[in-house]
Amino acid sequence: LQGIFVLGLPYALLHSGYSGLLLIVLAAALCCYTGKILIACLYEENENGQLIRVRDTYEDIANACCKKLSPNLGGIVVNVTQVVELIMTCILYLVVSGNLLSHSFSFVPMTEKTWSVFAFVTLLPCIFIRTLKIVSKLSQLCSLVHFVIIFVVITYCLTQMHQWSWAKFRLSLEFEDFLVSVGVIIFSYTSQIFLPTLEGNMKNPGEFRCMLNWTHFFACILKTTFALTAFLTWGEKTKEVITDNLPSFLETLVNLCLVTKALLSYPLPFFAATEIVYSCISKYNHSNYRSPLLALTVRGSFLLLTLLMAMFTPHFALLMGLSGSVTGAAMTFLLPSLFHLKLRWKKLSFLEKCADISVFILGFLCSFAGIVCSIKGLLEVFG
Repeated sequence: LQGIFVLGLPYALLHSGYSGLLLIVLAAALCCYTGKILIACLYEENENGQLIRVRDTYEDIANACCKKLSPNLGGIVVNVTQVVELIMTCILYLVVSGNLLSHSFSFVPMTEKTWSVFAFVTLLPCIFIRTLKIVSKLSQLCSLVHFVIIFVVITYCLTQMHQWSWAKFRLSLEFEDFLVSVGVIIFSYTSQIFLPTLEGNMKNPGEFRCMLNWTHFFACILKTTFALTAFLTWGEKTKEVITDNLPSFLETLVNLCLVTKALLSYPLPFFAATEIVYSCISKYNHSNYRSPLLALTVRGSFLLLTLLMAMFTPHFALLMGLSGSVTGAAMTFLLPSLFHLKLRWKKLSFLEKCADISVFILGFLCSFAGIVCSIKGLLEVFG
């Protein structure tokens, strides 16, 4: 998903101007910070003052915060939020794949929905994915394809340096366009859903903070370079997905790479969503928790659900924006800062408390603005 958002960064700069460059850096810092405080909520100090990992998942953190109200209330809210976001992400990959294949093979008399079905067929082996190890290998291939796409676009842009001009940057901003840019930039960094599992599977969890710093630093550099070079190349002609600006021979090549990336990206959110469902089922039915039939049924149902929603949900992009404004902002900003304040209040300094509160307010404003814009768009469409 981050790769798809990255392709929209030049378009975000078109609507945010110089402030967009600052937002790319600020978003990296904020998402890195919320990732750290989320992981901090997994730990408690023992009698000797040593940090011990007492929780394993986002759900455990939520339950610990809400245990006075209800032992499972927080976990239910987090699980529902995670599953909705993950399913919407999977659907987005199918929609994008159908769109890209339709444009790449326009001479073939097939609709976008038919191409989405074709992409769905290639994803059927996901039913048999049982471990994170397989998903990680697919994600490595996905990252490789992502770098190929970025390399092709940046290389072409560098050949057009003779027409670059800083005068292309806007100084005046339209508020609604700026909000769209904020959403694209912020959510190109989000990964909080996967962090507890990632940190728990590291050989040396003590290096997690360092890893998070470096990955967000390099992501910031890469995204700034990519967005800046692409925008300076096309200026006001920058399209919503930057690959549409490329010459036809490069556009087809990159679109096929994007399809490959989307299909390789699908297993991660798919696996994460099914694992959440398995975890919930295990609490009520231990004997059948890992039965092969149950596993195939759950995975098959998820696959079919994503296809049906991709095929038959009208105005999916607007609905994606609406759900993303709720679930994305909640999982990235609202819940990590709220949980950190709740669980670590006595241990936090005054500045840390101010930082958490500021992140919460910022996340709420971003979420509220995104919801308003999405609802406005839906009202205009249904007129």
